[in-house]
Amino acid sequence: MSVRTRKLLMVAYRVLLIALVALILGSFVVDRLGEAPYPRIWLGLGAALVVVIVLLRSGMKSLRPDANRPPVEVLAPVTGRWTALNSPADKVPSHGTHGYGQTYAIDIVAEPEPGDGPARPGFAWVWPPVRRSDAFPAYGAPLLAVADGTVVHASDNQRDHLSRNSLPMLAYLLLIESTLREMGGAGRIVGNHIILDLGDGTYAMYAHVRQGSLQVRAGDRVRAGQEIASCGNSGNSTEPHVHFQLMDTPDLDTARGVPFTWRGIGVPSNGETFMAEGVRTVNAALHDDVARVRRLEAAERLAARGARGEFDAAAAHDAAKRARRQAFE
Repeated sequence: MSVRTRKLLMVAYRVLLIALVALILGSFVVDRLGEAPYPRIWLGLGAALVVVIVLLRSGMKSLRPDANRPPVEVLAPVTGRWTALNSPADKVPSHGTHGYGQTYAIDIVAEPEPGDGPARPGFAWVWPPVRRSDAFPAYGAPLLAVADGTVVHASDNQRDHLSRNSLPMLAYLLLIESTLREMGGAGRIVGNHIILDLGDGTYAMYAHVRQGSLQVRAGDRVRAGQEIASCGNSGNSTEPHVHFQLMDTPDLDTARGVPFTWRGIGVPSNGETFMAEGVRTVNAALHDDVARVRRLEAAERLAARGARGEFDAAAAHDAAKRARRQAFE
């Protein structure tokens, strides 16, 4: 299925779904919607919706990524201690669908060390049914550019809603809210989001961004490790978390997933807790390594000059010894 055809079918799907839901809701307040010719309209819309869904399902193969494409290495989009959920290390597609470029998407939640801050609230079967976003340690955590790139899309106008991490609210999310968001398009599903063009046909997408937290806008150039926004709970989300994925186009309706690996981490599996170090930490370590090599080189030059008799050999030996010791401090 071509990209254009899939895009048209996605638009048709949403229009038909909205029309059908409007008729269903209208039937509760307008009696005539049960009289002729409205039943035929109901049947026509329903049949058209089924046809569109079947066509979209049959064309799902077009969204399957190239199995031979190697993972793209990028930095982690966060720093600190996090736990992976819905990971492509365990299952592909990781979120149960190739749609919206989610083939290799991953969700991560903040898991502070005991004593470093409030713990992440667990799943509640009944009570409390909802929690405020700020009850979760991931809320407000900085989101970082995973590589140098250009901002293609950046939005943060949708609100951060209450959590859906209880059985009643999870049922509401799956049975009602997700359908309503589907009608609004991909932007309502992923919520506030940022898309970065990393070059070579690779785009990074961050979903569920916190309302009002953007530090970049479309067209901006970003550097690896630069803070671009904060973690939130907008869109189709049970709790504040980071949804991250790579894809081959910025259009979520037609995107195909691209595999990734995080530098120094890899791809954490479901339930795996990992530490992410920012690019500043990595660069600092590299700087230390370079400085250490330069000290050793200086020590060798001192020793060589002393051996050639350019100045006192004993003094040169002591200076070289000090330089070597400093190199490993």
